[in-house]
Amino acid sequence: METLDLETIRRATQGDPEAFAGIYRVYSRMVYGVALRMTGRPEEAEDVTQEVFVRVYRSLRWFAGRSSLKTWIYRIAINQSLSQIRRRSRRKEAVLAPEMDVPDPAGGTREQVVEAETLGRLTRSLEAVDPVFRSCLILRAQEGMSYEEIARTLGIPVNTVRTRIRRGREQALAAYRREADHDM
Repeated sequence: METLDLETIRRATQGDPEAFAGIYRVYSRMVYGVALRMTGRPEEAEDVTQEVFVRVYRSLRWFAGRSSLKTWIYRIAINQSLSQIRRRSRRKEAVLAPEMDVPDPAGGTREQVVEAETLGRLTRSLEAVDPVFRSCLILRAQEGMSYEEIARTLGIPVNTVRTRIRRGREQALAAYRREADHDM
């Protein structure tokens, strides 16, 4: 991942459009990935990504640097994703499985078919997890953050992170087992 120097960040906080474009270039894929894993829908992930960078643009001049820019943007991405999920639930729409690179089981080897089915089941299991817990799971497992980094990103105590990850894993495992039992 490309990194930003402090001068670029400083210029962006002062309204330099080229510096902001650099921020977008460095962090947009990360934001989209988090939003996709949180919402499970590419079109919603695109909307969240756009909303995140509108917020970043509007708020950048107040970025105090108490955390890294990446941590600050992660937090905005998680909050926007949670807002999107709440809006969707108010509309009472069903949650669909996220479009991920799942191998097509048709015509594949037995191993490929089992892998595709397992990946699909894991994806649906993660989707069944409460979004607040899911955000911690995603930051830990897919973004590789430590518990301390997650706590800083979300602005919560480390013990809360531990609890949310444990509960999220329990929910995901229960959903995985329900689906596995259903398939038998």
